[in-house]
Amino acid sequence: MSATAKTYGLLAQFDTAAGIFEAALKVRDAGYKKWDVFTPFPIHGMDEAMGLKSSKVGYFTICGGVTGFFTGMTMIWFMNMFDYGLVVGGKPLFTPLFAFPVSYELTILLSAFATLFGMLVLNRLPKLYNPLFKVARFKAATDDKFFICIEAADPKFAEAKAVLENAGATAIEIVED
Repeated sequence: MSATAKTYGLLAQFDTAAGIFEAALKVRDAGYKKWDVFTPFPIHGMDEAMGLKSSKVGYFTICGGVTGFFTGMTMIWFMNMFDYGLVVGGKPLFTPLFAFPVSYELTILLSAFATLFGMLVLNRLPKLYNPLFKVARFKAATDDKFFICIEAADPKFAEAKAVLENAGATAIEIVED
């Protein structure tokens, strides 16, 4: 550890999915707030084990969908009533039935964009650098090892090593920023 490097956190390695699941429960119960789990595949129930709340991406999606629907309806209404009003065969200048296809497509389009950009914002992406990428052991997170990283910014970081050892970590390493 160099004298000028700032500590990013503590990285603990686990060998099994069951081991990391139990460790996540212990870290959550110990009251840590700034920590994450890295696994080579999704583990059922890990969100609950980490104490994560439901995603807020759905709010972005519904806002995008409602905006798309009303934009489509308003656009067709404006075009037919004011911009280029043309009575054809005695049909009304505006009816929601005729505007529905455009509104439907805009609903889907703006919902998809809102979902994508909402996810990027909430996940603070793109994140082009993470100090964990400098740790040689961490490369196994995409293959067959499981990791928990508790950040140094967490108020309870001082006791983190003891909690991770008690959770059954096979290796614990300090990560520098």
